[in-house]
Amino acid sequence: MKHQLLFLGKIKDRFIEDGVEEYASRLQHYTNFSITILKEKGKGRGKIMSAEGQGKLLLQAVPAGATIVVLDSSGKQFSSEAFSRKIDQWEMQGIKQVCYLIGGPDGHAREVIGAADLLVSLSKMTFTHDMARLLLVEQLYRAYTIKAGEQYHK
Repeated sequence: MKHQLLFLGKIKDRFIEDGVEEYASRLQHYTNFSITILKEKGKGRGKIMSAEGQGKLLLQAVPAGATIVVLDSSGKQFSSEAFSRKIDQWEMQGIKQVCYLIGGPDGHAREVIGAADLLVSLSKMTFTHDMARLLLVEQLYRAYTIKAGEQYHK
């Protein structure tokens, strides 16, 4: 199964970018994994792309047939073990690709929420969308180490 993370814009803080790169590198040993960074159109001169514009950009980047997981504060919260079991379930169902969508600071447009096969919340706390990227990649790595019975999760 392939996991693809779709993000809008580059990570602003180097320490977060380093963490994402570290866990992405580790995750490559377990599964097919990629990160696609989409360029926000219409940004600049004080204008920030609307949630609707961001949503269209994200949804256009999702390959046909992919399972769509949207990170949203209204989503289901998983323990690390339950998330690992969810990945197992997807694999047993023959799902070939899962795309994870993280929106911008204003959250997701209704079209993105409506297109989701699964809404996931990382916590009841609020994180920057850059921090959510790091947490998601680490949790994917953790899920695969749990599946492999490795010590990382302990």
